[in-house]
Amino acid sequence: MGLLVVFLIFFLYQLSFSSSIFLCPKHQSISLVKFKETFTINPYASSRCYFRGQKPYPKTNSWNMSRDCCLWDGVICDDMTGHVIELDLGCSRLVGTIDSNSSLFQLSHLQRLNLSWNEFHGSHISPEFGRFSSLTHLDLYNSNFSGQIPSEISHLSKLHSLRLYATGSLRLVAHDFKLLLQNLTQLRELDLTFINISSTIPLNFSSHFTNLRLGFTGLYGIIPESIFHLPNLETLRLNYNYKLNGHFPKTKWNSSASLMELDLSRVNFSDKLPESVGYLTSMHSLSLPNCNLRGPIPESLSNLTRIVHLYLQDNSLNGTIPSRMFSRLPSLSRLHLSNNHFSGELEDFKSNSLEEIILGGNQLQGQIPKSIQNLENLTGLDLSFNNFSGNVDISLFSNLKQLLGVSLSYNKISLINENKVNFTWPESLNVLQFAACEVKELEFLRSANQLLVLDLSHNKIQGRIPDWAWSNWMSLMTLDISHNMLTTVESIPLRTVDTIDLRSNLLQGSLPIPPNSTRYFLISQNNLTEEIPPSICNLTSLIMLDLARNNLKGAIPQCLGNISGLEVLDLHNNKLSGNIPTIFSNGSSLRSLNLHGNKLEGKIPRSLAHCKDLQVLDLGDNHLIDTFPMWLGTLPKLQVLSLRSNTLHGSIQPPRIETIFSELQIIDLSYNAFSGNLPTSLFQHLKGMRTIDSSTEAPRYRGDTYYQDSITVSTKGFMREIVRILYLYTVIDLSSNKFGGKIPSIMGDLIAVHTLNLSHNGLQGHIPQSFGDLSSVESLDLSGNQLSGEIPQQLVSLTSLSFLNLSHNHLRGCIPQGPQFHTFENSSYEGNDELRGFPVSKSCGDAGVLDTNDTVSELHDEENDSEFLSDFWKAALMGYGSGLCIGLSIMYFMISSGNPRWLARIIVEMEQKIMMGRRKNQRRKRNCRKRNM
Repeated sequence: MGLLVVFLIFFLYQLSFSSSIFLCPKHQSISLVKFKETFTINPYASSRCYFRGQKPYPKTNSWNMSRDCCLWDGVICDDMTGHVIELDLGCSRLVGTIDSNSSLFQLSHLQRLNLSWNEFHGSHISPEFGRFSSLTHLDLYNSNFSGQIPSEISHLSKLHSLRLYATGSLRLVAHDFKLLLQNLTQLRELDLTFINISSTIPLNFSSHFTNLRLGFTGLYGIIPESIFHLPNLETLRLNYNYKLNGHFPKTKWNSSASLMELDLSRVNFSDKLPESVGYLTSMHSLSLPNCNLRGPIPESLSNLTRIVHLYLQDNSLNGTIPSRMFSRLPSLSRLHLSNNHFSGELEDFKSNSLEEIILGGNQLQGQIPKSIQNLENLTGLDLSFNNFSGNVDISLFSNLKQLLGVSLSYNKISLINENKVNFTWPESLNVLQFAACEVKELEFLRSANQLLVLDLSHNKIQGRIPDWAWSNWMSLMTLDISHNMLTTVESIPLRTVDTIDLRSNLLQGSLPIPPNSTRYFLISQNNLTEEIPPSICNLTSLIMLDLARNNLKGAIPQCLGNISGLEVLDLHNNKLSGNIPTIFSNGSSLRSLNLHGNKLEGKIPRSLAHCKDLQVLDLGDNHLIDTFPMWLGTLPKLQVLSLRSNTLHGSIQPPRIETIFSELQIIDLSYNAFSGNLPTSLFQHLKGMRTIDSSTEAPRYRGDTYYQDSITVSTKGFMREIVRILYLYTVIDLSSNKFGGKIPSIMGDLIAVHTLNLSHNGLQGHIPQSFGDLSSVESLDLSGNQLSGEIPQQLVSLTSLSFLNLSHNHLRGCIPQGPQFHTFENSSYEGNDELRGFPVSKSCGDAGVLDTNDTVSELHDEENDSEFLSDFWKAALMGYGSGLCIGLSIMYFMISSGNPRWLARIIVEMEQKIMMGRRKNQRRKRNCRKRNM
């Protein structure tokens, strides 16, 4: 018994002693604590983990030297050795940096390392990561590393999973990318999404891949077909690599049994969807939007009975939508086929699993299927921009209790409530878009009180918006009732609206002021009067303000220039008076300022120089009195400058700085009082007109879904409104001023100009031969000047020229002859008494010598008439010898040209050669017959 007690005491002592011995070696605990101490905990970091179904929390808070590190959160040790083999700090709210001296790299036995969803801003991925020779899983997903990924990562030969997803701040050189795929032969999962690689896809990579995610990486070249034949592949994402091209396998894919997700968005295939996609029977999600796909949807697609998401929008697919897609795909939840060329009628929907049907932007026709009302799980329906017709009763949506959004805009349908029932929209409804649906009243919306977006534009709604509607719309973010027949909107009592579009109605009275939350306010093309109230400046969040084409009067509130976020201010075609606001604040975001067609006076405010983002400035058709504002040339983005029809005066002085107006594409100074010589030094700086760059983009603004830049210019003899093609159209209009002197030859360097108008000035001298280099010019107007000399022969090379006006000058000599010049009429040259040649009546003579004696001219005319009759019969004889159609064509051309002797001589010579050839052939045939006899 005594021995038993002694043994028990000894056992308890040993047990107590062993409990104080940690499994984790002390040096590893110290390394972990030092690693912890390099970070702070930010309660707002890792918040995006919630969207991934993970709850972020600071795991390192449990790290304490008084406990075994193997018991710390996120730490796993080897059961035998106690070495730390796994470290999971994902979503741990860590903020700090990891450098090459970090104690992390002392944990040499690590097999799994997860640092995802933290904030290591400023940290580079250290080459020391390559020392973890036992590592099988490395996860640095979305942890804000930056810089170049070191080649040492490719030393981790045991890696099964590598996730380095980053938002554009990491890069991997092409050589290291190929080395990584070559060395890491055990990889199952590779995620390099958003890492800048800019490489082709290597031909050799791990056959073990199950997940390969290389979207947004700048890959280019051809997708190796072998990638589609990886036998274990489950997920393949090569999406948004715009320079990547590919071809689908025409036969069965080796991955067809395993592949569940395929995302090739924005990859260029320029091909049909092959029947072979029908072998992908495990497919859950197929994403092929914007891939230049064409042709019909293959019938074999209906074999994908497990598919849940099908995205084929923004292609050139055509034909009818196979009816089997609505009946044989029982799991299909999202069907996106918008912006293709599908036609025909829609079959009935028979799959209750459908949640999203997005078919907008096709040519579908017939009636909208009533079977939609049976889709109880439907959340989104977009049938807009098609050719559906007939009446659509709102009762169609009565059973759709999960509905979030409906768009039927721009079809040929009429929305009705035939039985006048008290229809109730589901509480979940957020988006209604019924533009151009013959809507005449708002009663059907009484129960829709949770809307965020409402589009009733291009309908027939009259009168005023009822009070109950404003009450129901308190949650609206976007309201578009433009292009209706509303007559009154006294106020806009909304709470948090972002966008209000009331353009093109019949609104009268004073300008209603929207809530302070409004960023886009468009109410142009109405009949608003009174002044713009200063309270408009309470809208400090404004980005776009369009009050154009009303009858607003009074002064422009000075405070508008102080709204720093305002990008578009359009007040054109009103009756505004006074001065332009004199204060535009530093840091202004203004990109487009259009005050055209008012009664504004005074000078152009110098504070516009603060608007460094300004692209479009139209102050035309006002009463401004000033000199040319050369200082506007310092605006680095200015593309359009219109100062036409003001009282601007004086000469345009040479600029004092080296770079001005470098992006300018339209300059209109017409109908002013500018004098002196044409501004040669200004033309030298117009870099935007000296090169032809088809990649130039239009001015773009947040919200330009609603707003389109426009400007009125004189081209081809007419006033023309240029809308949303400002980036394609290049104009110089200096007409109707008092410029004198010669036209500088340097203007021939402005090869991108489409319209050049120097008419109605006092210009002298010759037309520069360099004008023959204006390869893009379509309209050239030099009329109403004092130009002399001959028309340069070089102008014949202007193949784009469709309008030419050289009238009322002192030009002489022969009019050049060429394809474009044959299209111009007498009016192009009238008022130049000494011009000769087509189309004017006077002849140039054989050598182009100018006739000065009227009597001699008449004799020449008689001779020409005689020669013309002779030439006429030559053409008739040619018709006999060469064929009636050819002869008549030659006669027509000779008659229309008026002086065809040169052509007749050429054709007669050709006819002689043809006849000689025919005689030789006939002699050969006769000789052959004689020999055969």
